[in-house]
Amino acid sequence: MTHALIPLICVALFALTSSFASAQQTPPVSEDEPKAIIKIDKSAVTKAYSRMIFGGFLEHFDNQIYGGVFDPASPLADEKGFRKDVIAAMKELKVAVIRWPGGCFVDAYHWRKGVGKNREPYGDPRWGVIELNTFGTHEFVELCRRIGAEPYICFNGLADVQENLDWVAYCNATKGKFAELRKANGHPEPFNVRFWSVGNERNDKAYIDRVRETARKMKAFDPDLRIMCSGSHGGRRAFVNDYLFVAAAGYLDLISIHNYWLDRGNTLIRYDYLTAIMRSELPGLYIAGTIDALRKAGRLDRLKISFDEWNLRAWQHPGFPRNAVKDFDDPAIRKLVERRRRQNDVASQYTMADALFSASFLNACLRHCDKVSMANIAPLVNTRGPLYVHPKGIVKRTHFHALSMYANLLESRVAKLQLEAGRLTRGKDSIPVVDAIATCDKSGRKWAVALINRHPDKPAACTVKIGDKLPDGPCDATVLAGDSSEAFNDVEHPQRVVPEGKKVTFAQGVVNLPPHSLTIVHVATK
Repeated sequence: MTHALIPLICVALFALTSSFASAQQTPPVSEDEPKAIIKIDKSAVTKAYSRMIFGGFLEHFDNQIYGGVFDPASPLADEKGFRKDVIAAMKELKVAVIRWPGGCFVDAYHWRKGVGKNREPYGDPRWGVIELNTFGTHEFVELCRRIGAEPYICFNGLADVQENLDWVAYCNATKGKFAELRKANGHPEPFNVRFWSVGNERNDKAYIDRVRETARKMKAFDPDLRIMCSGSHGGRRAFVNDYLFVAAAGYLDLISIHNYWLDRGNTLIRYDYLTAIMRSELPGLYIAGTIDALRKAGRLDRLKISFDEWNLRAWQHPGFPRNAVKDFDDPAIRKLVERRRRQNDVASQYTMADALFSASFLNACLRHCDKVSMANIAPLVNTRGPLYVHPKGIVKRTHFHALSMYANLLESRVAKLQLEAGRLTRGKDSIPVVDAIATCDKSGRKWAVALINRHPDKPAACTVKIGDKLPDGPCDATVLAGDSSEAFNDVEHPQRVVPEGKKVTFAQGVVNLPPHSLTIVHVATK
Protein backbone atom coordinates (compact mmCIF):
# COMPACT_ATOMS: atom_id res chain seq x y z
CA MET A 1 0.00 0.00 0.00
CA THR A 2 1.07 3.59 -0.35
CA HIS A 3 1.49 4.24 3.35
CA ALA A 4 4.28 2.95 5.61
CA LEU A 5 3.88 -0.29 7.54
CA ILE A 6 2.55 0.14 11.05
CA PRO A 7 5.24 -0.52 13.67
CA LEU A 8 5.20 -4.11 14.80
CA ILE A 9 4.62 -3.15 18.40
CA CYS A 10 1.27 -1.61 17.45
CA VAL A 11 0.21 -4.84 15.78
CA ALA A 12 1.11 -6.75 18.90
CA LEU A 13 -0.78 -4.34 21.16
CA PHE A 14 -3.81 -4.51 18.91
CA ALA A 15 -3.73 -8.29 19.03
CA LEU A 16 -3.71 -8.19 22.82
CA THR A 17 -6.43 -5.63 23.23
CA SER A 18 -8.86 -6.31 20.36
CA SER A 19 -12.20 -7.58 21.60
CA PHE A 20 -14.16 -10.46 20.27
CA ALA A 21 -16.60 -8.53 18.13
CA SER A 22 -18.93 -11.47 17.75
CA ALA A 23 -18.42 -13.38 20.96
CA GLN A 24 -19.86 -16.84 20.57
CA GLN A 25 -20.76 -19.48 23.11
CA THR A 26 -19.19 -22.52 21.45
CA PRO A 27 -21.53 -25.54 21.62
CA PRO A 28 -19.79 -28.81 22.47
CA VAL A 29 -18.29 -30.79 19.61
CA SER A 30 -19.50 -34.35 19.10
CA GLU A 31 -17.77 -36.91 21.29
CA ASP A 32 -17.71 -39.75 18.73
CA GLU A 33 -14.28 -41.28 18.13
CA PRO A 34 -13.11 -39.91 14.76
CA LYS A 35 -12.84 -42.63 12.11
CA ALA A 36 -12.67 -42.82 8.33
CA ILE A 37 -12.32 -45.40 5.58
CA ILE A 38 -10.71 -44.40 2.28
CA LYS A 39 -10.93 -46.74 -0.71
CA ILE A 40 -8.79 -45.76 -3.69
CA ASP A 41 -9.88 -47.24 -7.00
CA LYS A 42 -6.67 -48.26 -8.75
CA SER A 43 -8.57 -49.49 -11.82
CA ALA A 44 -10.27 -46.15 -12.51
CA VAL A 45 -8.80 -43.67 -14.97
CA THR A 46 -6.73 -41.02 -13.23
CA LYS A 47 -6.91 -37.35 -14.26
CA ALA A 48 -4.16 -34.79 -14.69
CA TYR A 49 -4.77 -31.54 -12.85
CA SER A 50 -3.64 -28.02 -13.70
CA ARG A 51 -0.74 -26.64 -11.68
CA MET A 52 -2.51 -23.29 -11.96
CA ILE A 53 -4.67 -24.21 -9.00
CA PHE A 54 -1.53 -23.20 -7.06
CA GLY A 55 -2.00 -19.58 -8.07
CA GLY A 56 -2.19 -16.28 -6.25
CA PHE A 57 -3.64 -12.81 -6.40
CA LEU A 58 -2.09 -9.42 -5.66
CA GLU A 59 -4.00 -6.16 -5.39
CA HIS A 60 -2.90 -2.60 -4.67
CA PHE A 61 -4.45 -2.86 -1.22
CA ASP A 62 -2.60 -2.00 1.99
CA ASN A 63 0.89 -3.50 1.93
CA GLN A 64 0.48 -6.33 -0.56
CA ILE A 65 2.51 -4.49 -3.21
CA TYR A 66 4.34 -1.61 -1.49
CA GLY A 67 6.04 -2.94 1.61
CA GLY A 68 5.13 -6.45 0.50
CA VAL A 69 6.55 -7.85 -2.73
CA PHE A 70 8.00 -4.47 -3.75
CA ASP A 71 9.96 -2.23 -1.39
CA PRO A 72 12.93 -0.44 -3.02
CA ALA A 73 13.88 1.27 0.26
CA SER A 74 14.23 -2.01 2.17
CA PRO A 75 17.69 -3.46 2.87
CA LEU A 76 16.10 -6.83 2.05
CA ALA A 77 15.24 -5.76 -1.51
CA ASP A 78 17.32 -6.37 -4.63
CA GLU A 79 18.51 -3.76 -7.08
CA LYS A 80 15.07 -3.52 -8.70
CA GLY A 81 13.14 -3.20 -5.46
CA PHE A 82 11.80 -6.74 -5.05
CA ARG A 83 12.00 -8.26 -1.57
CA LYS A 84 14.39 -11.18 -1.91
CA ASP A 85 12.89 -13.10 1.01
CA VAL A 86 9.43 -12.76 -0.49
CA ILE A 87 10.61 -13.98 -3.89
CA ALA A 88 12.18 -17.05 -2.24
CA ALA A 89 8.99 -17.82 -0.31
CA MET A 90 6.82 -17.50 -3.43
CA LYS A 91 9.16 -19.89 -5.23
CA GLU A 92 8.69 -22.35 -2.37
CA LEU A 93 4.94 -22.19 -2.99
CA LYS A 94 5.59 -22.87 -6.69
CA VAL A 95 3.08 -20.16 -7.54
CA ALA A 96 2.00 -20.96 -11.09
CA VAL A 97 0.01 -17.84 -11.95
CA ILE A 98 -0.59 -14.41 -10.39
CA ARG A 99 -3.67 -12.28 -10.98
CA TRP A 100 -3.16 -8.49 -10.81
CA PRO A 101 -3.88 -5.52 -10.23
CA GLY A 102 -7.30 -6.15 -8.68
CA GLY A 103 -9.89 -6.59 -7.35
CA CYS A 104 -11.75 -3.42 -6.50
CA PHE A 105 -8.62 -1.39 -7.22
CA VAL A 106 -8.81 -2.16 -10.94
CA ASP A 107 -12.10 -0.28 -11.42
CA ALA A 108 -10.20 3.00 -11.19
CA TYR A 109 -6.91 1.83 -12.73
CA HIS A 110 -5.63 3.08 -16.07
CA TRP A 111 -2.65 1.10 -17.24
CA ARG A 112 -0.83 3.88 -19.09
CA LYS A 113 -0.22 5.69 -15.80
CA GLY A 114 1.89 2.72 -14.70
CA VAL A 115 4.40 2.51 -17.56
CA GLY A 116 7.28 4.71 -18.66
CA LYS A 117 9.71 6.88 -16.74
CA ASN A 118 7.47 9.83 -15.87
CA ARG A 119 4.94 8.21 -13.55
CA GLU A 120 2.99 10.30 -11.10
CA PRO A 121 1.18 9.29 -7.92
CA TYR A 122 -2.59 9.64 -8.02
CA GLY A 123 -5.50 9.23 -5.66
CA ASP A 124 -7.06 5.79 -5.56
CA PRO A 125 -10.74 6.36 -4.81
CA ARG A 126 -11.46 2.71 -4.05
CA TRP A 127 -9.10 2.27 -1.11
CA GLY A 128 -8.66 5.90 -0.04
CA VAL A 129 -4.90 6.27 -0.47
CA ILE A 130 -2.39 7.82 -2.82
CA GLU A 131 -1.23 5.20 -5.32
CA LEU A 132 2.54 5.59 -5.81
CA ASN A 133 2.30 4.12 -9.29
CA THR A 134 5.88 2.83 -9.20
CA PHE A 135 4.68 -0.77 -9.58
CA GLY A 136 3.02 -1.22 -12.97
CA THR A 137 2.91 -3.62 -15.90
CA HIS A 138 6.68 -3.98 -16.29
CA GLU A 139 7.23 -4.63 -12.61
CA PHE A 140 4.37 -7.11 -12.43
CA VAL A 141 5.62 -9.16 -15.35
CA GLU A 142 9.16 -9.03 -13.92
CA LEU A 143 7.86 -10.38 -10.60
CA CYS A 144 6.10 -13.26 -12.37
CA ARG A 145 9.15 -14.16 -14.44
CA ARG A 146 11.35 -14.24 -11.34
CA ILE A 147 9.24 -16.89 -9.65
CA GLY A 148 8.22 -18.80 -12.79
CA ALA A 149 4.56 -17.76 -12.71
CA GLU A 150 2.26 -16.86 -15.58
CA PRO A 151 1.12 -13.22 -15.45
CA TYR A 152 -2.66 -12.82 -15.46
CA ILE A 153 -3.98 -9.29 -15.95
CA CYS A 154 -7.44 -8.17 -14.92
CA PHE A 155 -8.78 -5.21 -16.90
CA ASN A 156 -10.63 -2.17 -15.64
CA GLY A 157 -14.16 -3.39 -16.31
CA LEU A 158 -15.47 0.18 -16.49
CA ALA A 159 -12.87 1.50 -18.91
CA ASP A 160 -13.36 2.07 -22.60
CA VAL A 161 -12.96 -1.13 -24.62
CA GLN A 162 -10.16 0.37 -26.71
CA GLU A 163 -8.13 1.26 -23.61
CA ASN A 164 -8.02 -2.39 -22.62
CA LEU A 165 -7.29 -3.58 -26.14
CA ASP A 166 -4.35 -1.17 -26.19
CA TRP A 167 -3.07 -2.82 -23.00
CA VAL A 168 -3.10 -6.19 -24.75
CA ALA A 169 -1.18 -4.71 -27.67
CA TYR A 170 1.33 -3.06 -25.33
CA CYS A 171 2.03 -6.41 -23.69
CA ASN A 172 1.96 -8.72 -26.70
CA ALA A 173 2.32 -6.92 -30.03
CA THR A 174 5.51 -7.25 -32.06
CA LYS A 175 4.88 -4.13 -34.12
CA GLY A 176 2.71 -1.06 -34.14
CA LYS A 177 2.22 1.95 -31.91
CA PHE A 178 2.05 0.13 -28.58
CA ALA A 179 4.85 -2.29 -29.38
CA GLU A 180 7.03 0.73 -30.05
CA LEU A 181 5.92 2.34 -26.79
CA ARG A 182 6.84 -0.80 -24.87
CA LYS A 183 10.24 -0.88 -26.58
CA ALA A 184 10.81 2.78 -25.72
CA ASN A 185 10.00 1.92 -22.10
CA GLY A 186 12.79 -0.64 -21.99
CA HIS A 187 11.33 -3.98 -23.06
CA PRO A 188 11.98 -4.79 -26.74
CA GLU A 189 10.42 -8.27 -26.61
CA PRO A 190 6.70 -8.85 -26.05
CA PHE A 191 5.61 -9.80 -22.54
CA ASN A 192 3.41 -12.58 -23.98
CA VAL A 193 0.71 -12.29 -21.34
CA ARG A 194 -1.71 -15.13 -22.09
CA PHE A 195 -4.34 -14.77 -19.34
CA TRP A 196 -6.74 -11.84 -19.20
CA SER A 197 -9.97 -11.05 -17.38
CA VAL A 198 -12.42 -8.38 -18.46
CA GLY A 199 -13.35 -6.66 -15.21
CA ASN A 200 -13.95 -7.70 -11.63
CA GLU A 201 -17.13 -8.83 -9.85
CA ARG A 202 -19.80 -7.49 -12.16
CA ASN A 203 -22.70 -9.24 -13.87
CA ASP A 204 -24.99 -6.50 -15.22
CA LYS A 205 -25.99 -6.37 -18.88
CA ALA A 206 -23.81 -3.35 -19.75
CA TYR A 207 -20.78 -5.12 -18.30
CA ILE A 208 -21.51 -8.33 -20.20
CA ASP A 209 -21.91 -6.38 -23.45
CA ARG A 210 -18.50 -4.82 -22.80
CA VAL A 211 -17.08 -8.28 -22.14
CA ARG A 212 -18.41 -9.54 -25.47
CA GLU A 213 -16.98 -6.63 -27.44
CA THR A 214 -13.60 -6.77 -25.70
CA ALA A 215 -13.21 -10.54 -25.90
CA ARG A 216 -14.28 -10.65 -29.55
CA LYS A 217 -11.60 -8.15 -30.54
CA MET A 218 -8.98 -9.82 -28.36
CA LYS A 219 -9.59 -13.14 -30.09
CA ALA A 220 -9.26 -11.39 -33.44
CA PHE A 221 -5.87 -10.05 -32.29
CA ASP A 222 -4.72 -13.45 -30.99
CA PRO A 223 -7.03 -16.48 -30.85
CA ASP A 224 -4.68 -18.21 -28.40
CA LEU A 225 -5.29 -15.68 -25.61
CA ARG A 226 -7.08 -17.18 -22.61
CA ILE A 227 -9.92 -14.83 -21.73
CA MET A 228 -12.28 -14.84 -18.78
CA CYS A 229 -14.73 -12.53 -17.05
CA SER A 230 -16.63 -12.23 -13.80
CA GLY A 231 -19.16 -15.02 -13.42
CA SER A 232 -20.08 -15.51 -9.76
CA HIS A 233 -18.92 -13.93 -6.54
CA GLY A 234 -20.01 -14.52 -2.97
CA GLY A 235 -22.84 -16.18 -1.13
CA ARG A 236 -23.55 -19.78 -0.29
CA ARG A 237 -24.73 -20.63 -3.83
CA ALA A 238 -23.10 -19.86 -7.14
CA PHE A 239 -25.03 -17.48 -9.41
CA VAL A 240 -24.15 -16.75 -13.02
CA ASN A 241 -26.18 -14.32 -15.12
CA ASP A 242 -27.82 -16.30 -17.94
CA TYR A 243 -27.21 -13.35 -20.26
CA LEU A 244 -23.48 -13.96 -19.96
CA PHE A 245 -23.89 -17.40 -21.51
CA VAL A 246 -26.05 -16.04 -24.31
CA ALA A 247 -24.10 -12.89 -25.17
CA ALA A 248 -20.43 -13.48 -24.44
CA ALA A 249 -19.58 -17.10 -23.66
CA GLY A 250 -18.65 -17.89 -27.23
CA TYR A 251 -15.57 -15.66 -26.92
CA LEU A 252 -14.48 -16.84 -23.44
CA ASP A 253 -12.26 -19.68 -22.26
CA LEU A 254 -12.84 -19.52 -18.52
CA ILE A 255 -15.38 -18.16 -16.10
CA SER A 256 -14.09 -16.38 -13.02
CA ILE A 257 -15.63 -17.09 -9.60
CA HIS A 258 -14.82 -15.62 -6.17
CA ASN A 259 -15.72 -16.42 -2.59
CA TYR A 260 -14.67 -15.95 1.02
CA TRP A 261 -16.39 -17.92 3.78
CA LEU A 262 -15.83 -15.98 7.00
CA ASP A 263 -17.35 -12.53 6.94
CA ARG A 264 -15.68 -9.21 7.67
CA GLY A 265 -17.13 -6.67 10.08
CA ASN A 266 -16.92 -3.02 11.07
CA THR A 267 -15.00 -4.35 14.06
CA LEU A 268 -12.77 -7.37 13.83
CA ILE A 269 -14.68 -10.64 14.13
CA ARG A 270 -12.65 -13.27 15.94
CA TYR A 271 -13.68 -16.74 14.80
CA ASP A 272 -12.80 -19.79 16.88
CA TYR A 273 -11.37 -22.92 15.23
CA LEU A 274 -14.66 -24.84 15.08
CA THR A 275 -16.62 -21.96 13.55
CA ALA A 276 -13.96 -21.65 10.87
CA ILE A 277 -13.41 -25.33 10.12
CA MET A 278 -17.15 -25.88 9.69
CA ARG A 279 -16.87 -23.90 6.43
CA SER A 280 -14.53 -26.49 4.89
CA GLU A 281 -17.08 -28.21 2.66
CA LEU A 282 -18.53 -24.99 1.20
CA PRO A 283 -15.92 -24.45 -1.57
CA GLY A 284 -16.80 -27.83 -3.07
CA LEU A 285 -20.49 -26.93 -3.05
CA TYR A 286 -19.74 -23.59 -4.71
CA ILE A 287 -17.72 -25.26 -7.46
CA ALA A 288 -20.46 -27.83 -7.97
CA GLY A 289 -23.03 -25.02 -8.26
CA THR A 290 -20.95 -23.30 -10.92
CA ILE A 291 -20.57 -26.56 -12.83
CA ASP A 292 -24.33 -27.02 -12.67
CA ALA A 293 -24.87 -23.51 -14.10
CA LEU A 294 -22.46 -24.26 -16.94
CA ARG A 295 -24.19 -27.57 -17.64
CA LYS A 296 -27.65 -26.01 -17.76
CA ALA A 297 -26.37 -23.33 -20.15
CA GLY A 298 -24.79 -25.93 -22.44
CA ARG A 299 -21.33 -24.43 -21.86
CA LEU A 300 -19.77 -27.12 -19.69
CA ASP A 301 -17.53 -28.45 -22.47
CA ARG A 302 -16.27 -25.03 -23.53
CA LEU A 303 -15.74 -23.06 -20.33
CA LYS A 304 -13.34 -23.96 -17.52
CA ILE A 305 -13.52 -22.46 -14.04
CA SER A 306 -11.01 -19.98 -12.66
CA PHE A 307 -11.51 -19.64 -8.90
CA ASP A 308 -9.31 -16.57 -8.96
CA GLU A 309 -10.20 -15.07 -5.59
CA TRP A 310 -10.52 -17.39 -2.63
CA ASN A 311 -9.68 -17.41 1.03
CA LEU A 312 -11.26 -18.56 4.26
CA ARG A 313 -11.46 -15.00 5.60
CA ALA A 314 -12.87 -11.93 3.87
CA TRP A 315 -10.55 -8.91 3.93
CA GLN A 316 -11.14 -6.32 6.64
CA HIS A 317 -11.72 -2.87 5.09
CA PRO A 318 -14.31 -0.92 7.14
CA GLY A 319 -15.50 2.15 5.26
CA PHE A 320 -14.21 0.92 1.90
CA PRO A 321 -14.22 0.41 -1.04
CA ARG A 322 -15.63 3.73 -2.21
CA ASN A 323 -16.38 5.37 -5.50
CA ALA A 324 -14.60 8.56 -4.51
CA VAL A 325 -12.48 10.15 -1.80
CA LYS A 326 -12.30 13.93 -1.87
CA ASP A 327 -9.51 14.47 0.64
CA PHE A 328 -6.91 11.73 1.04
CA ASP A 329 -5.45 13.52 4.08
CA ASP A 330 -8.81 13.70 5.85
CA PRO A 331 -8.14 12.42 9.39
CA ALA A 332 -11.28 10.28 9.24
CA ILE A 333 -10.05 8.62 6.04
CA ARG A 334 -6.56 8.12 7.48
CA LYS A 335 -8.02 6.55 10.61
CA LEU A 336 -10.05 4.08 8.58
CA VAL A 337 -7.03 3.14 6.47
CA GLU A 338 -4.84 2.54 9.52
CA ARG A 339 -7.55 0.53 11.23
CA ARG A 340 -8.01 -1.64 8.15
CA ARG A 341 -4.32 -2.49 8.09
CA ARG A 342 -4.07 -3.35 11.80
CA GLN A 343 -7.06 -5.67 11.70
CA ASN A 344 -5.76 -7.78 8.85
CA ASP A 345 -2.30 -8.05 10.40
CA VAL A 346 -3.36 -9.57 13.75
CA ALA A 347 -1.42 -12.85 13.66
CA SER A 348 -3.59 -14.80 16.10
CA GLN A 349 -6.39 -15.03 13.53
CA TYR A 350 -4.48 -17.41 11.28
CA THR A 351 -4.79 -20.73 13.07
CA MET A 352 -4.78 -24.37 12.03
CA ALA A 353 -8.27 -23.70 10.68
CA ASP A 354 -6.72 -21.62 7.88
CA ALA A 355 -4.30 -24.43 7.02
CA LEU A 356 -6.92 -27.18 6.99
CA PHE A 357 -9.51 -25.08 5.18
CA SER A 358 -6.94 -24.30 2.47
CA ALA A 359 -6.15 -27.99 2.10
CA SER A 360 -9.88 -28.75 1.87
CA PHE A 361 -10.26 -26.04 -0.79
CA LEU A 362 -7.52 -27.59 -2.89
CA ASN A 363 -9.10 -31.01 -2.44
CA ALA A 364 -12.31 -29.61 -3.91
CA CYS A 365 -10.41 -28.22 -6.91
CA LEU A 366 -8.64 -31.54 -7.41
CA ARG A 367 -11.89 -33.51 -7.28
CA HIS A 368 -13.17 -31.27 -10.08
CA CYS A 369 -9.84 -31.04 -11.87
CA ASP A 370 -11.45 -31.60 -15.27
CA LYS A 371 -13.42 -28.35 -14.76
CA VAL A 372 -11.30 -26.18 -12.42
CA SER A 373 -8.15 -25.08 -14.23
CA MET A 374 -7.04 -22.15 -12.06
CA ALA A 375 -7.32 -21.00 -8.44
CA ASN A 376 -5.73 -17.90 -6.88
CA ILE A 377 -5.54 -17.43 -3.13
CA ALA A 378 -6.46 -13.85 -2.29
CA PRO A 379 -4.01 -12.48 -1.60
CA LEU A 380 -0.57 -14.07 -1.70
CA VAL A 381 1.11 -11.54 0.56
CA ASN A 382 -0.12 -9.68 3.67
CA THR A 383 -3.80 -8.89 4.35
CA ARG A 384 -5.26 -12.42 4.69
CA GLY A 385 -2.48 -14.04 2.68
CA PRO A 386 -0.33 -17.04 3.62
CA LEU A 387 2.83 -14.89 3.72
CA TYR A 388 3.14 -12.00 6.18
CA VAL A 389 5.85 -9.47 5.30
CA HIS A 390 7.25 -7.01 7.82
CA PRO A 391 10.25 -4.64 7.66
CA LYS A 392 12.67 -7.18 9.13
CA GLY A 393 11.54 -10.37 7.47
CA ILE A 394 8.61 -12.68 6.79
CA VAL A 395 6.27 -15.00 8.66
CA LYS A 396 4.87 -18.08 6.99
CA ARG A 397 1.34 -18.39 8.31
CA THR A 398 -0.23 -21.81 8.85
CA HIS A 399 -1.89 -21.85 5.43
CA PHE A 400 1.44 -21.08 3.76
CA HIS A 401 2.67 -24.49 4.90
CA ALA A 402 -0.49 -26.28 3.75
CA LEU A 403 -0.22 -24.69 0.29
CA SER A 404 3.48 -25.53 0.11
CA MET A 405 2.82 -29.17 0.98
CA TYR A 406 0.26 -29.51 -1.81
CA ALA A 407 2.41 -27.74 -4.37
CA ASN A 408 5.52 -29.78 -3.56
CA LEU A 409 4.40 -33.19 -2.33
CA LEU A 410 1.48 -34.35 -4.47
CA GLU A 411 1.87 -36.57 -7.51
CA SER A 412 0.67 -35.39 -10.93
CA ARG A 413 -2.65 -37.21 -11.32
CA VAL A 414 -5.84 -37.43 -9.25
CA ALA A 415 -7.27 -40.86 -8.52
CA LYS A 416 -10.84 -41.84 -7.76
CA LEU A 417 -11.57 -42.54 -4.13
CA GLN A 418 -14.49 -43.30 -1.87
CA LEU A 419 -14.53 -41.69 1.56
CA GLU A 420 -16.61 -42.85 4.50
CA ALA A 421 -16.05 -40.66 7.53
CA GLY A 422 -17.65 -39.91 10.84
CA ARG A 423 -19.12 -36.49 11.40
CA LEU A 424 -17.67 -33.52 13.24
CA THR A 425 -20.74 -31.83 14.68
CA ARG A 426 -21.11 -28.49 16.40
CA GLY A 427 -24.62 -27.33 17.06
CA LYS A 428 -26.51 -27.53 13.77
CA ASP A 429 -23.33 -27.72 11.69
CA SER A 430 -21.82 -31.02 10.61
CA ILE A 431 -18.98 -31.96 8.25
CA PRO A 432 -16.93 -35.12 7.62
CA VAL A 433 -14.25 -35.28 10.31
CA VAL A 434 -11.72 -36.51 7.73
CA ASP A 435 -11.14 -35.26 4.20
CA ALA A 436 -8.80 -36.85 1.68
CA ILE A 437 -7.47 -36.75 -1.85
CA ALA A 438 -5.31 -39.38 -3.56
CA THR A 439 -2.75 -38.62 -6.26
CA CYS A 440 -0.40 -40.88 -8.20
CA ASP A 441 2.29 -40.66 -10.85
CA LYS A 442 1.73 -41.73 -14.47
CA SER A 443 2.85 -45.28 -13.71
CA GLY A 444 0.27 -45.69 -10.95
CA ARG A 445 2.95 -47.00 -8.58
CA LYS A 446 3.84 -43.90 -6.56
CA TRP A 447 1.08 -42.46 -4.41
CA ALA A 448 0.75 -39.30 -2.36
CA VAL A 449 -2.38 -39.28 -0.23
CA ALA A 450 -3.44 -36.11 1.59
CA LEU A 451 -5.34 -36.78 4.81
CA ILE A 452 -7.01 -34.06 6.90
CA ASN A 453 -8.20 -34.66 10.45
CA ARG A 454 -10.49 -31.73 11.27
CA HIS A 455 -11.22 -32.75 14.86
CA PRO A 456 -9.86 -30.08 17.23
CA ASP A 457 -8.51 -32.43 19.90
CA LYS A 458 -8.88 -36.11 18.98
CA PRO A 459 -6.79 -38.32 16.69
CA ALA A 460 -8.61 -40.03 13.83
CA ALA A 461 -8.21 -43.69 12.96
CA CYS A 462 -8.09 -43.72 9.18
CA THR A 463 -8.17 -46.90 7.09
CA VAL A 464 -6.61 -46.55 3.65
CA LYS A 465 -7.08 -49.18 0.95
CA ILE A 466 -5.33 -48.82 -2.43
CA GLY A 467 -6.97 -51.21 -4.85
CA ASP A 468 -7.12 -54.49 -2.94
CA LYS A 469 -4.07 -53.68 -0.81
CA LEU A 470 -3.90 -52.38 2.73
CA PRO A 471 -0.64 -50.51 3.40
CA ASP A 472 1.26 -52.10 6.25
CA GLY A 473 4.34 -50.79 8.00
CA PRO A 474 6.15 -47.43 8.00
CA CYS A 475 5.77 -44.87 5.20
CA ASP A 476 7.35 -41.47 4.62
CA ALA A 477 5.04 -38.60 5.42
CA THR A 478 4.90 -34.87 6.08
CA VAL A 479 2.65 -33.74 8.92
CA LEU A 480 1.40 -30.23 9.72
CA ALA A 481 -0.17 -29.90 13.17
CA GLY A 482 0.17 -27.19 15.78
CA ASP A 483 0.32 -27.67 19.53
CA SER A 484 -3.35 -26.67 19.56
CA SER A 485 -6.08 -26.05 17.01
CA GLU A 486 -5.71 -22.31 17.69
CA ALA A 487 -1.92 -22.32 17.11
CA PHE A 488 -0.50 -19.60 14.86
CA ASN A 489 2.83 -18.19 13.73
CA ASP A 490 3.88 -14.61 14.39
CA VAL A 491 6.96 -12.39 14.33
CA GLU A 492 8.08 -13.56 17.77
CA HIS A 493 7.28 -17.24 17.14
CA PRO A 494 7.55 -17.88 13.38
CA GLN A 495 8.20 -21.62 13.79
CA ARG A 496 5.38 -22.58 16.13
CA VAL A 497 3.51 -24.37 13.29
CA VAL A 498 5.76 -26.00 10.68
CA PRO A 499 5.59 -29.22 8.63
CA GLU A 500 7.54 -32.18 9.98
CA GLY A 501 8.93 -35.01 7.90
CA LYS A 502 8.44 -38.30 9.70
CA LYS A 503 7.53 -41.95 9.39
CA VAL A 504 3.90 -42.89 9.90
CA THR A 505 3.01 -46.51 10.47
CA PHE A 506 0.09 -48.35 8.90
CA ALA A 507 -1.26 -51.39 10.72
CA GLN A 508 -3.25 -53.37 8.17
CA GLY A 509 -4.24 -50.15 6.44
CA VAL A 510 -4.99 -48.15 9.59
CA VAL A 511 -3.05 -44.97 10.36
CA ASN A 512 -3.71 -42.58 13.22
CA LEU A 513 -3.96 -38.92 12.22
CA PRO A 514 -3.11 -36.30 14.86
CA PRO A 515 -5.83 -33.82 15.88
CA HIS A 516 -6.25 -30.71 13.69
CA SER A 517 -3.69 -31.98 11.19
CA LEU A 518 -2.77 -32.32 7.54
CA THR A 519 -0.75 -35.41 6.61
CA ILE A 520 0.60 -36.20 3.15
CA VAL A 521 1.81 -39.78 3.10
CA HIS A 522 3.78 -41.48 0.34
CA VAL A 523 3.00 -45.08 -0.53
CA ALA A 524 4.61 -47.26 -3.20
CA THR A 525 2.59 -50.04 -4.85
CA LYS A 526 3.31 -52.68 -7.46
